[in-house]
Amino acid sequence: MLEDASTTTNDGRAASPAEQDLDGHWNRVIGRRAFLRGAGVAGATALAGSGLLAAGAAASVDTPTAGDIAILRFLCAAEILETDLWEQYEELGGVNGGNSSYMLALENLDGDMPQYISDNTDDERSHAAFLNAYLHSQGAMPVNLDRFRTLPSSKATGAKQIGRLTNLMSLNVDTSWYTRYRSTKNPDFGASFPQAVHIHNQPAIPLNNQDTPPGTGQPVPPTTRHARRMQAIANAAGFHFAMIEQGGSSLYTTMSLKASSLEVLRIIVSIGGVEVDHFAVWHDKAGNAVAQPLAGVTDPETGTHFPDLNARDSELFQTNLIFPEPCDFLDKGLPACSVIRPSTTQNSGAVAAVRALTADNLFQGQTPAFFRTLMRLAQAADAAHRTRV
Repeated sequence: MLEDASTTTNDGRAASPAEQDLDGHWNRVIGRRAFLRGAGVAGATALAGSGLLAAGAAASVDTPTAGDIAILRFLCAAEILETDLWEQYEELGGVNGGNSSYMLALENLDGDMPQYISDNTDDERSHAAFLNAYLHSQGAMPVNLDRFRTLPSSKATGAKQIGRLTNLMSLNVDTSWYTRYRSTKNPDFGASFPQAVHIHNQPAIPLNNQDTPPGTGQPVPPTTRHARRMQAIANAAGFHFAMIEQGGSSLYTTMSLKASSLEVLRIIVSIGGVEVDHFAVWHDKAGNAVAQPLAGVTDPETGTHFPDLNARDSELFQTNLIFPEPCDFLDKGLPACSVIRPSTTQNSGAVAAVRALTADNLFQGQTPAFFRTLMRLAQAADAAHRTRV
């Protein structure tokens, strides 16, 4: 079980002014009291007596370092969280999903959506299981977030009534990834990007049967209030799928630059490649929500509107441009290059990922202990650095 952070660093010293300043910044980001007073990165890897750092140990040259373990522990936590959210999507809208109207609304984005959702869920589940097993094989402490499974489930037909780690019922989906990947600019050089669709306090799964009856038909365009509501929920899910996976693409890219062990690097880039694959699929499907004949849906409850982005007559919004445009990379003096971006610790490291998911409202209702635990893992991963060439 993971320990909570304390008001001192792991080596017993008082938190530095810089660490206290980070606390204040974190408090402003998530809009609640600081959960991270002086969480030190030293020792946050919790190696649990693995002996990986023992002087004179007869270890392989490629033995994972403490930093490698910190990276894998955070990535494992991220995969556990991803598994939790994808399982909620799968229960309602996967290939064996239990909510017929939600499935129909998802299929309006693409007929293969249920199969893709189930496959994505299987992938994330396998990533979490593999990373924890690998940590155990190296004598390091696996990641267990089960004590934080306290959030409620949807009450709609198809949802299991079990505790959740994540909340999909009132999301603020950052859709700037859509315009970022169509731009020739790179956030690692300070560029910012407009939202493609404004999605605030919007459910991405049906909340209950009264709000979104499971027997609702889903014509295109939707003609009834219930059908418009369900389609808007499915559209929000489509954009959320891509937001989650593009974040994972950048996170794994950034963490790969910190790995010392070649075996750990192999793990990171191999799983990271699957995150990129996921993003490419969901990027394509999200565009169908804002193209004809489906474009124009407005949620009658939240007011979230999915416009026809092609009507803007701009490549920044064109829905069939799903491959990353070449952009500035490494140095503005070099030619533009089509890459995953961002790929710096500041913009796409572990702490940045936690902040982005928190701003997404994905953790709405979670406890202070949850945020302390997650941020502690994130800081340790970001502190890792390559020690071998």
